[in-house]
Amino acid sequence: MTADRAQSSFALNPQDELNDLRMSEKALPLLNKVKAFIRDVVEPMSEEFHRLGEGNPDIWSYAPGQLEVLEAAKDKAKANGLWNFFLPNAETGEGLSNLDYAYIAVELGKNRLASETMNCAAPDTGNMEVLERVGTPEQKKQWLEPLLRGEIRSAFAMTEVNSASSDAKNVNTRATLVGDEYVINGEKHYISGAGDPRCKIMITMVQTSPDGPPHLRQSQILVPTDAPGVRILGPMNVFGDPDAPHGHMHIVFDDVRVPASNMLLGEGRGFEISQLRLGPGRIHHCMRAIGSAEKALDLMVTRGMTREAFGKPLVQLGGNIEKVSRARIDIEAMRLMVLKAAKAMDVLGNQEARIWIHMVKAMVPERVCQIIDEAIQMHGALGVSQKTPLARMYTSTRTLRIADGPDEVHHMVVGRNELRQYREMPNDPSTAAVFRN
Repeated sequence: MTADRAQSSFALNPQDELNDLRMSEKALPLLNKVKAFIRDVVEPMSEEFHRLGEGNPDIWSYAPGQLEVLEAAKDKAKANGLWNFFLPNAETGEGLSNLDYAYIAVELGKNRLASETMNCAAPDTGNMEVLERVGTPEQKKQWLEPLLRGEIRSAFAMTEVNSASSDAKNVNTRATLVGDEYVINGEKHYISGAGDPRCKIMITMVQTSPDGPPHLRQSQILVPTDAPGVRILGPMNVFGDPDAPHGHMHIVFDDVRVPASNMLLGEGRGFEISQLRLGPGRIHHCMRAIGSAEKALDLMVTRGMTREAFGKPLVQLGGNIEKVSRARIDIEAMRLMVLKAAKAMDVLGNQEARIWIHMVKAMVPERVCQIIDEAIQMHGALGVSQKTPLARMYTSTRTLRIADGPDEVHHMVVGRNELRQYREMPNDPSTAAVFRN
């Protein structure tokens, strides 16, 4: 779309508001409290948490003292009102807009444990959002309330071993109603968070109507991790790392029986439910990724200014100044894109804002990977070791380009939307010939 056409389209809609990306006055003090809390509580707690975990012989458990220091930090977060920011305009959270939360999520992305400390960690955020929106009173009492209190953790089970799950219509784990129970059979993998001993519930994408219309075949149902027939075969490694104890697990559902009341919203409404987490919950990753990019740039510059080679600081060698410049430019471009996507959800709603959502999901993880990679290069061999957070930051961000929907799908959605706008210009002779051919 040309600049003139873009401006004219904004003039026809209430979208001028999309360009006002200021944080609200009411949320600004909260942002400052979050920054201070991460500096004063989360950073020292993280060092102690990782120190206690060193050498733990059982990687799928927490070492003595680890959960205690984490829970102490969570208690401080609750006491300071730094809890459950992620639910936009909801009584169960802070009632923040998506735009306000975007500013906060960037700060959370700078420390691996910050989100969990303030009960804003994935996949719990998306699961809580779904339960808050569509859960029955009984489902909320049993699962949402302990999640909101930070007492348990959860997983979202969708990706399957034998089908391309980027197209959710391919999900074929079956749930068959037998009496007052659903019987579930299937095999899934890369179920993030299911390795954590605190994970008690999975929102599971299943097929309930194999002969129905393609978008009405899938449903989402609550499956407790301790239900008979749920078998965790083991972790799927990410770049060779099992990411324990969080884990990305390979799970078999073998005649798993759950009450019919565990169905979310009703049979055939799985895609409808997915739209809830395809909005706010799915760009939270992009928001936090910008925080990771800021952290990587900080490490890159610090290393470059304090290490010398060939008689000069590293930052003065091999075009490194330009790499620092490009990193800062990319971060600011990504920040504006994510803020605008968040504002679009606030102003237009999740469905109308979907193009903005797909744009940031296509752009941000790729650019952040590049920045982290440059920071790794500045550190040399140390950059791929356990002595800096960069290696785990890279693997986590690179995985987003698959786990949060492959890049190709996001570009397909954005590209199709762009073409559609040209097709809707019947009086424009410059494009008519293109589509005739």
